[in-house]
Amino acid sequence: MKFDTAYSLSLDEKLSIYDVRDLNFDETTAFDSDKDSFLCPNDECRATFDTGNALSTFNAKNVNYLRTPHFKNKTSTRHIDGCRYASTHKTTTGENDDEREENFPSEWLLTRRQYERKNPVVGTEGNVPLDPTKAPSSRISTPLPASDTAPDKTSVFAHPVECYVSNIDDKDKLKSMPLKIGDHTATYWTFFKKIEYLQDNKGLIYWGKIKAIKDYTSSFRIDFEKKVWLDRKPYSVNVYLSKKLIENYRKRKAFLEQIKAAADSERPLYCFFYGVTPELQQVPSKKNPDQTFGVFSANIENLDHLIIREAPGVEGL
Repeated sequence: MKFDTAYSLSLDEKLSIYDVRDLNFDETTAFDSDKDSFLCPNDECRATFDTGNALSTFNAKNVNYLRTPHFKNKTSTRHIDGCRYASTHKTTTGENDDEREENFPSEWLLTRRQYERKNPVVGTEGNVPLDPTKAPSSRISTPLPASDTAPDKTSVFAHPVECYVSNIDDKDKLKSMPLKIGDHTATYWTFFKKIEYLQDNKGLIYWGKIKAIKDYTSSFRIDFEKKVWLDRKPYSVNVYLSKKLIENYRKRKAFLEQIKAAADSERPLYCFFYGVTPELQQVPSKKNPDQTFGVFSANIENLDHLIIREAPGVEGL
């Protein structure tokens, strides 16, 4: 059985797997999911067992992943009778439920969630028994539901993107699931807009297939395959990632590893971003500096709101 939320022993909070991924790559936070213990999100079930009764974290540390990240039971994980997280079959790496994200957050928070460590990090060999008389805290810095189910809100962009991509074959679901970003509420289907239709509306999550990634050593430009038509003319679309933006990014190492691998990759990759809308600009021609040509371009303002990844199935849209 796979699920999205688990209790972190070191942070004394219930985290989504996307929170865990975000923390693993954050260079400003001392966090390593391999040294933490993740336990059942059901408070009653968790208090029954010691901290060695842990879960596994699938794709928690892979910079690039092909299958939906999640928590899952180990073969040794135990649950109390009636716990909704109890697995009725043997957990294996090849489970077919790894392919779809079913925990849709109804709101994506643009302000990043903050974490405050409450307990020392412990490895699986140094676990300390959990006192069943102490109810584990469900406190979190950014208000989320106190239940053991998946959080209704997320501040990690990868979560709504994974919901969209992994459910791309179920348009009815995407058209029925609500999503709030800032003051605007719509469906997942409405919020995600193909890059070639960026003129339709602003303030959406734009995405498209990458044509090329230009590596300027300390900065990058992402060129999209599809063009935008304006006044019966096609215009190229790109987004620019500045040196200052990258150097100040809290996940700089992971991001550089990912984008450089993407630049050299021959696999079809897609870019999703939010917060800026490419606008038509006139740029000088390299061959003829006195001449200009039009291109839809934007400078990315927040790398937390940009993702480069594979997205099988979206080509059929």
